[in-house]
Amino acid sequence: MIERSTTRSGVTSKRRFRFDKPLPLPAALAVAAASGLLLTTAFQPLGWWPLVLVATIGELWALRGRTLKAALLVGAVSGAAFWFVHISWVTVYLGPVPLIALGLFMTIWRALGAMGIAFAYRVLEQRLSRGWQLLGVPFAVAAIMVMRETLSATVPWGGFSWGRLAFTQSGTIVGDAVSWTGVSGLSFLLMWLAALVVQLIVQRRMEARRRITVGAVAAIALVAVPAYPVQLDDSLRIGAVQGASEAGLLAPYTQGQIIEEHYEAAQQLEGSYDLVVLPENAGEFNPQQDPRASALISDIADDADAPVVVGAVTGTSEEYYNSAILWEPDGGPIDVYHKRHPVPFAEYLPARDFFEPILDAMGFLELIPRDYSTDPTMPNAFDTPGFTAGVAICFDIIDDALMREMVTEHGAQIILAPTNNADFGEGSAENVQQLAIAQMRAQELGRSTVNISTVGTSAMILPDGTVVEQLPQYEPGVMSHDLPTSSTITPAARFGSIVDWALPILGLLTLLTAMILNPKRGNRSV
Repeated sequence: MIERSTTRSGVTSKRRFRFDKPLPLPAALAVAAASGLLLTTAFQPLGWWPLVLVATIGELWALRGRTLKAALLVGAVSGAAFWFVHISWVTVYLGPVPLIALGLFMTIWRALGAMGIAFAYRVLEQRLSRGWQLLGVPFAVAAIMVMRETLSATVPWGGFSWGRLAFTQSGTIVGDAVSWTGVSGLSFLLMWLAALVVQLIVQRRMEARRRITVGAVAAIALVAVPAYPVQLDDSLRIGAVQGASEAGLLAPYTQGQIIEEHYEAAQQLEGSYDLVVLPENAGEFNPQQDPRASALISDIADDADAPVVVGAVTGTSEEYYNSAILWEPDGGPIDVYHKRHPVPFAEYLPARDFFEPILDAMGFLELIPRDYSTDPTMPNAFDTPGFTAGVAICFDIIDDALMREMVTEHGAQIILAPTNNADFGEGSAENVQQLAIAQMRAQELGRSTVNISTVGTSAMILPDGTVVEQLPQYEPGVMSHDLPTSSTITPAARFGSIVDWALPILGLLTLLTAMILNPKRGNRSV
């Protein structure tokens, strides 16, 4: 900031901008808003992934030296600028109300996290020497940011694991580190590097050349982390079918239309396969009880000489499931997986007694006509002859615990991610954001991944995150590729759940240790 001083002669002079001083609150709010908007560009559809560091540096710069009340405001401004742009696809068919509700909810998490970050800056910069600040501040700040991500991704009702910083690095050289650290760990490393840069900027007593060297070494070290070595086993010939079906909540379609469209698209498959995958909802409702749907799925399986995994709503008039059915060429349906991470306020209504009259008055209750049931004990993998396929239906893919479980507990050698993106419109950012998450899961778990959608974006992904097949949105088509399997358990899969909570705990311990062992030194917050 520019400081003014008065000389003995009474003349006011300007001093140069001081990066080590907290920004005035109006300037901090402007930087927070700009940082939130800039962060959206690091995610798909733009995918300018290096800007995640610039945006995070801006957010931290705006929070440094803030009181808790001011930090709450700064965090809210940053969060609103990010979330209301990042998930604006919610409005395509559903209007502004869901965006306002979800955007505000996620903004609250960001604002609460901002208070924790500002508190960490205040405690550590008052109690640690400048040398120890360079070590302790970035670690504690990044740990608190990870806590914010982890809590918002799980609380309440399973949370909303979207917009995590790690997801900006899908398919990039930085993303290779996720196989060691997990998603939370990679987010931590990005946050730590940004916080380190901020700390280097404010370390005015350190020689500039030394500060640049430290920052450069840290950045190079992050980029240089190789992917965990994954042992590739046999390859599988996998086919996947995109029917380009308008299968959204409000889409007008007749019974049997969606499976017919996927059957027609499947005629493009050529030769024999080890497995064919159809998207979420492609089989419509209880296809195993519908003679026409059963015949079409069986024909696809017979023509491919392979089992088919088809998404459908299953159950009775009393109990519904969002399911993936394993369908054999000769035996028909032989196994089923019910989605274990249904979307709150879309696939079920939490606290229905409370929310039902509210949504009814707003005219949204008809969009949640039924609550999908779940079976938390159901394995999220299919055992087929010769291999095991993990199954993640739609938003299952954002659930860290489910993704680790399919590999560590059920031995998944390949990941199937059937999804239905028809509710978000052609050209929507939602489906490419979801594809980026699927890419990250492939890198994290070391598994080939088949992301197959009713309308796109469908893609086949290698264990290193490379996309080898992709279909245009809203065009019927098929993908065919020989995808390698693997039984390697990456450190991210084995220890990721520990990382999720160990980092926040260690960050809090850093704060507590500084408060107990070091005397408070004066430092003004604004």
